[in-house]
Amino acid sequence: MEEYLKLGSLNNLKISKKTPQGLYLEALDGDTVLLPNRYVTDDMNIGDEIEVFIYNDSEDRYVATTDKPKYEYGEFGVFRVVDVAKFGVFVDWGMPKDLFMPLGNMKKELQKGDSVIGKIVYDEKTDRLMLDSKLSRHIKKAKNYDVNDEVKIIVIAKTPLGYKCIVDDMYEGMLFDNEIFEDVRVGQKKKAFVKNVREDGKLDLSLQKIGSRDDVKDKVYKVLKEWGEMKITTKSDPEEIKKYFKVSKKAFKSAVNELIKEDKIIQENGTIRIK
Repeated sequence: MEEYLKLGSLNNLKISKKTPQGLYLEALDGDTVLLPNRYVTDDMNIGDEIEVFIYNDSEDRYVATTDKPKYEYGEFGVFRVVDVAKFGVFVDWGMPKDLFMPLGNMKKELQKGDSVIGKIVYDEKTDRLMLDSKLSRHIKKAKNYDVNDEVKIIVIAKTPLGYKCIVDDMYEGMLFDNEIFEDVRVGQKKKAFVKNVREDGKLDLSLQKIGSRDDVKDKVYKVLKEWGEMKITTKSDPEEIKKYFKVSKKAFKSAVNELIKEDKIIQENGTIRIK
């Protein structure tokens, strides 16, 4: 149960009162928030703890919902502009009330239908959430990472080298095209691994653990077991190997050779099959 109401986040709160408008939920400090009737279900009872998301309603009051947004407070994301005003724009974030981004937080002029990368921030003056697309305000230099540390990323842009990412909602990283063996799109959230911490504080990333031959071998063997026999070999086209196994041809060849030595598979007549 939360000590206090956390705007823009999921909260575990206790149902304290039932009213004609809905249920009032209480944090440990005694503050309450309304869960409107449209989110109330028959199995919700006084004293129960439930998980809700808290955001600002159309009058900027705190209100709870059992729906979940695309992104929460403190997270970076890719947002679609749904309305344009003189003082800023409104973007869709999956909530009934669109998220506002004032002109001062805009990196460039935007039109309805545009996509924009930004971070959900809290404005103390208005006590509400808003979007900020000036990413440099929120990016820090990465320091305390080791090779193969697992991180969460959101893909924010395609570049000539690969895909630029935000790492752990705080750092900048890069996935390189020649090391990507699965579908990657702008806006995706993924798990990745640290390959290198650069001198400029940015991170080189990989979607697979570095040097983890056993992981690749296990992945290849799992796919082969599912198929039983496949018309594919170590001489197959790299794109075909990538399509089915999500690894490079070099890594695939190494894994297949090890599996043959372990007497788990047979490669012959243009196929590989499980023994």
